[in-house]
Amino acid sequence: MITASHAARLSLPEPDWRALWREAITDAHELLASVGLTQLADSLPADDAGFPLRVPRGFVARMRTGDARDPLLLQVLPQLAETRATSGFSADAVGDLAARSAKGVLHKYQGRALLIASGSCAVNCRYCFRRHFPYGDEMAAAGQWREALEHVRQDASISELILSGGDPLALATGKLEELSRGLADIPHVTRLRIHTRLPVVLPERIDTAFVEWLRALPLHKVVVLHANHPNEFDSAVDEACARLRDAGAMLLNQAVLLKGINDDADTLIALSERMFTAGVLPYYLHQLDRVQGAAHFEVTDTQARALIEHIRGRLPGYLVPKLVREVGGDPSKRPL
Repeated sequence: MITASHAARLSLPEPDWRALWREAITDAHELLASVGLTQLADSLPADDAGFPLRVPRGFVARMRTGDARDPLLLQVLPQLAETRATSGFSADAVGDLAARSAKGVLHKYQGRALLIASGSCAVNCRYCFRRHFPYGDEMAAAGQWREALEHVRQDASISELILSGGDPLALATGKLEELSRGLADIPHVTRLRIHTRLPVVLPERIDTAFVEWLRALPLHKVVVLHANHPNEFDSAVDEACARLRDAGAMLLNQAVLLKGINDDADTLIALSERMFTAGVLPYYLHQLDRVQGAAHFEVTDTQARALIEHIRGRLPGYLVPKLVREVGGDPSKRPL
């Protein structure tokens, strides 16, 4: 249903999401100045700890000015802790490299194949489990998706295609249309799942052209958002979610349990409630993938289980995410 406010916006020119992408903050000093925390500049790691900063200005606008512990800021601000090598943490935390089956294809689980659609993201999250991934060698969209789609075409057991990255919505809609054309002669693929952070951090990406592409797909459509804190949602994100639902997509969310950001029951409950308001259901609460540079975000399994038990006692079951860990070589996500 189109609301009056939505109808009013239909008459206005759409923001150019690509321009907003280009205007993202890429300098940590500028980010700190934007949130009134220039006094923290001396604590920044050199060279962004080897993982470039990128954060859209609209996401920065949701941060609390003057709050060094703001949960959105901590997800994107480079920290000295990232430079410390930690035992048990590695560059390939979940066994992605061993799961490569064709250029840009990770085939870990029965019936599903994951395409590394893009190596780009609108936001670089400091806990990213693919922060060391060799994207230059692994891009399914290269060459009009040919090699990736041929792998899928030859394996009739694959019924679900998962678009990941990076962020698949970093691609222009025209590039996604190439994928649609390539899927037209693969009848055993009946479901498309898109894992994306863009509707949360750059909701303008869900523009008319993208919505029309998504709506026209003759597949079951699932969009899995990545939001970790209720403060990530605002009216623009709500609107993006409404447009995705209107295009026929089921909306789920997978969060990462992060120390100092969402490792308390009240925050996780508020996240589930806020997502439900936006028409999104919790899917997974991931234990941190143990990627080198992210150890300072780790929460113990004991604490994680206690949090889920507490949440289960306060929310209906459909608002309680599944607590899981991804382990390389396992046939599915491992429940905790």
